[in-house]
Amino acid sequence: MFSREAIAALKAARSVFVLTGAGVSADSGVPTFRGTGGLWRNYQATSLATPKAFANNPKLVWEFYSYRRKILAPLKPNPGHFAIASLEERVSSFTLATQNIDNLHRIAGSQNIIELHGNIWEVRCSSSTCKNAAEPWENCQVPLSPLPPLCGDCGGHLRPNVVWFGEMLNPAALSASMRAIQEADFFIVVGTSALVQPASRMPLMAHEAGVFVLEINPEPTELSKIVKESVQETSGAALPLLVEEAFAVQ
Repeated sequence: MFSREAIAALKAARSVFVLTGAGVSADSGVPTFRGTGGLWRNYQATSLATPKAFANNPKLVWEFYSYRRKILAPLKPNPGHFAIASLEERVSSFTLATQNIDNLHRIAGSQNIIELHGNIWEVRCSSSTCKNAAEPWENCQVPLSPLPPLCGDCGGHLRPNVVWFGEMLNPAALSASMRAIQEADFFIVVGTSALVQPASRMPLMAHEAGVFVLEINPEPTELSKIVKESVQETSGAALPLLVEEAFAVQ
């Protein structure tokens, strides 16, 4: 499945950067809520994941995210998640940047994670002037019912700690990703077409810097013709094999 060159490059790598998207969680049964079929109560799901929707009807948006959490709660990491966590244990320096908000990488054991789009299991205050930091859903110190919940510090609406359409990524998360890419000598982009900025820049930056970029995705993408090697396979099937071949994992 993987070339000898890819395996040798991964074996020799001192610093590995992994970028993951929705495809990594697909094998766990995580729905995307996008495109056809992405309807909830006759609302297009993507129309609810916006600052405008929250400003207009925070209760409705909270109900939608409560529904999403209910779907995610019983789901478990799949072999792709566990393979990424295993890879982190076997290289000197490792960074995982994920576009997923489902928390499955952390459950699988990954440690150095940059959650580019946030985490659906965290909440934070929607007020730009409030100092209330994001905190895990289960640790929240204010009542989360009835909806919408209010911030215990300023009285503003709490919101899911995720990046909505039309919002900028957390500058600290983006800066940390760029620093890690500059230090990487092996880059894996998996389960994402990486068409949306700024994630789309990341594999291109690495490629232009001479880094070995390996793409794993069931279907060819715009990156497939650019990267060093592209493997058309699911992450759940390909990633365990990659780690096994590179590190003789039994």
